[in-house]
Amino acid sequence: MTTAAMFSSAADNCSRRAFLITNLQVRPSRSGCTFLRTSSTRSSHARIFASVCSSSSGVIAAMVTDVSAKVIDGKSVAKQIREEIATEISRMKESTGIVPGLAVILVGERKDSATYVRNKKKACDSVGIKSYEAKLSEDSSEQEVLQYISSYNDDPSVNGILVQLPLPSHMNEQNILNAVCIEKDVDGFNPLNIGRLAMRDREPLFVPCTPKGCIELLHRYGVPIKGKRAVVIGRSNIVGMPAALLLQREDATVSIVHSRTKNPEEITREADIVISAVGQPNMVRGSWIKPGAVVIDVGINPVEDANSPRGYRLVGDVCYEEASKIASAITPVPGGVGPMTIAMLLSNTLAAAKRANNFE
Repeated sequence: MTTAAMFSSAADNCSRRAFLITNLQVRPSRSGCTFLRTSSTRSSHARIFASVCSSSSGVIAAMVTDVSAKVIDGKSVAKQIREEIATEISRMKESTGIVPGLAVILVGERKDSATYVRNKKKACDSVGIKSYEAKLSEDSSEQEVLQYISSYNDDPSVNGILVQLPLPSHMNEQNILNAVCIEKDVDGFNPLNIGRLAMRDREPLFVPCTPKGCIELLHRYGVPIKGKRAVVIGRSNIVGMPAALLLQREDATVSIVHSRTKNPEEITREADIVISAVGQPNMVRGSWIKPGAVVIDVGINPVEDANSPRGYRLVGDVCYEEASKIASAITPVPGGVGPMTIAMLLSNTLAAAKRANNFE
């Protein structure tokens, strides 16, 4: 199989699907709301892990020959973040009487999209965010969607607007996403937000949720980024490109591997940090991984499994069984990056509400 064939258009779907499936044991949460004040929050176990990550590559390589990689538990971290967000929302409500609001626009009858919207509403309810929902039929016009966006743009009780993707084929996705007011673009897809992310000394109002969640996992587990070599596999607008920009902002030396890259295995094997987001099951093998590297797997792909009651199981882009024997730390699928996506959506919505109401 050629490199080009291995990279599919499913990459953009990773961030939309990933947060749904979580099944790992939840660890005790941390107290406090420091996450909401800085993106470099550390948990107590992170400091211990940081000392391991900063060891020489030779020492790490020796360690991982006998010990499996540390599991980066996204479900646990997302739970901690939701608790922090709920505390901040409660504080905001007590001080101002205002609660954040998130509007979701769903077009069509796709069962997966409907499930995603239900899960977002449930997450909003769990932290105290008021949710709004507009359901339109599959044959709705693009103008009808734009009218809903315009209405939410003008509604001060709505702080974030999310258009559930994919949209029906007769609609221009770019036109619709661009219509969302930048101050309410909690998905972080507005070109102005991406442009600010790409420029030095500029700050975007919002960062796309899945790549933001990837970086937050690295922070919370104390993984050093500054000066490290990082490889992002995939260059989608939703995950790959913003993930590379975020790593660059953290002073990593970043390479992007994509469908036209020659010798992707060799390039990936040089990385201290690997973020994979291509939507191809088990594409990244253990032989691609540098001993001691940290692996963040965004992919969530169904593969046939006769032993599963559903007839399938979910796997990532990275062959977990192989990579976990080489890496020093790795996200599982499910239960790794997935839960972080919706946690970052809630975080962005809270940030929008604070900014709109000048609340610190």
